[in-house]
Amino acid sequence: MRMTKPLLLAALSAATLAACGGPQSAGRDQIKAVGSSTVYPFAKAAAEEFSRTYPQFSSPIVESTGTGGGFKLFCGGVGTQYPDIANASRRMKPSEMETCMANGVTEVVELQVGLDGIAIAESMEGQNFSLTPAQVYEALAAEPYGKPQTAKNWSDIDPSFPNEPILVYGPPPTSGTRDALAELILTEGCNTDPSVAAMKESDEDRYEQICTEVRDDGAFVEQGENDNLIVQKLATNPKAIGVFGYSFLEENNDKLRGLSLGGFEPTYENIASGDYPGARPLYIYVKKQHVEAVPGLKEYLSTWAENWGKDGLLTSKGMIASTPEVAARNAEVASNLPTIQATDLQ
Repeated sequence: MRMTKPLLLAALSAATLAACGGPQSAGRDQIKAVGSSTVYPFAKAAAEEFSRTYPQFSSPIVESTGTGGGFKLFCGGVGTQYPDIANASRRMKPSEMETCMANGVTEVVELQVGLDGIAIAESMEGQNFSLTPAQVYEALAAEPYGKPQTAKNWSDIDPSFPNEPILVYGPPPTSGTRDALAELILTEGCNTDPSVAAMKESDEDRYEQICTEVRDDGAFVEQGENDNLIVQKLATNPKAIGVFGYSFLEENNDKLRGLSLGGFEPTYENIASGDYPGARPLYIYVKKQHVEAVPGLKEYLSTWAENWGKDGLLTSKGMIASTPEVAARNAEVASNLPTIQATDLQ
């Protein structure tokens, strides 16, 4: 009987892991995690706590590659050359799971580790005005409501806004923060136009383009996967605003001020309650095929679960705790490791 490509890849990769006694002899005895720059500081904190609690294991390697880049690496295959964990500031897409499956990554565990918010912030010396999702959309969209983008100054969006050029520093398309900005804020603003909202049923591709494509004329400036670079830019330019994860605002609240969005400030309470429009879940995805092979991987997952509560280590770093019900459900996932399929991600 001929093996299908996914099964063949899985068999070969499993053999790679098992050969000569596992990944230690193959050159890696450390957990390797890649992905979201937003999840990165929490993953590092969990790694440091893991190393304190389990000194018999090597310290995990955590890299900030962006959510999309992390999934690409994670789904590349099974074996010591591929990461064990993908950190993500959005949920995995069905198409990404299908790529995993095609490359032999057939057992993937999804853990929601907490919440974050997409903060829109500025320098303490900034212009200090409140925004709605529609106003953010009108300022940043390539074609607001399907029409040419003509706004140059904030006052073109609303006469009460500063008569200053629109300048927004934000994440690149590979970032989960950019995906969440599009889904949670831009699309919400776009849908305030009933004719565009109706287009979702008649021409979904055009709808997506109108609602999520960001202008590229210099008003929105991509700053790579390093959110700290945006923080630095804002600290030196009081006429600019930035888009990044709430944890970076929390970490720099002596230098930056969050702008109200839809009438709600980007605070822990407003994000936890869901009142703030930019609230989003954070995830880690685990390659179950590596769990028995990579030393300490099970214990690293339990370290996450033990520290993601409201008074835990991770919330002290700026993460928003999930509700007790969601946290309890995901603690069971961390322990029992049930896997997901592409259909679960629809």
